[in-house]
This record gives sequence, C-alpha cells and structure tokens, in this order.
Amino acid sequence: MAEPGRADSIGYALVSDLAAVRAFVTDRAIALGLSPARADLLTLAVNELATNTLQYTDEGGQVLMWAEPGQVVCDVVDQGPVRAFGGGMPPADAPRGRGLAIVEMVCDHVAAFAGAGGTVVRMRLGFSS
Repeated sequence: MAEPGRADSIGYALVSDLAAVRAFVTDRAIALGLSPARADLLTLAVNELATNTLQYTDEGGQVLMWAEPGQVVCDVVDQGPVRAFGGGMPPADAPRGRGLAIVEMVCDHVAAFAGAGGTVVRMRLGFSS
C-alpha cells in the first residue's frame, strides 16, 4: 500500500494541462487495477476538480494516485478553500454548481480536508462496483 508521499503524481497550472491530467488519471487508474469504465469515472471526477482549481484559485494543483487493498485512491490538492460536499445536484436552471455533485455521484467515497500541501479532496473507487 502506498502513501500520498510515495504516490504517482502530476501537477497542473494551465487549462492546456488538463488533457495531460486526464490521460495520467486514466492510465494510472487502469494500471492500478480499475476497469476502464471505473477509470473513466475517476477521470471525470478529477477533471471537474482540476477545472475548479483553475477557475477559482490563482495557483495550479496536483493530482496524486495510489492503490490500497481493493481500491484506487486519488487526491486533488490545491490552494482553494475546503470544499463542502453533500449539497446534492443543483436545479436544472442553475447556471453552475454541478461539479462537486458529479464528483460525489461517480466516486465511492469523497472527503475534503486541509492538508500540509493545501486543500485535499480525496476520492476512492473500488476495483468493482
């Protein structure tokens, strides 16, 4: 079992970095044991969070990934505020606010907390659903 300090990681600072982040997440998730369909869900979640980082903070972020027994763990770290999950999907006519709800819907577990390197959103997806 790896710890975040020994995880595979990629940084991002520009919108043009998002394609590389998505490719990294998909490739690493499959290599760590997720099915391609589950890897796509994690990639969607990370893309939502990384996009928020670039929209709402002045700095970029970092994605860290590792495997634990039966699951892949992925942290998205940035300098934004700790995000509040559990708000549900906004109404259809709301102009924004779906990203965090999508992250919660596609991951098995999501937690947000302040870490040593900034704000962390930790997502877990099991090898099977």
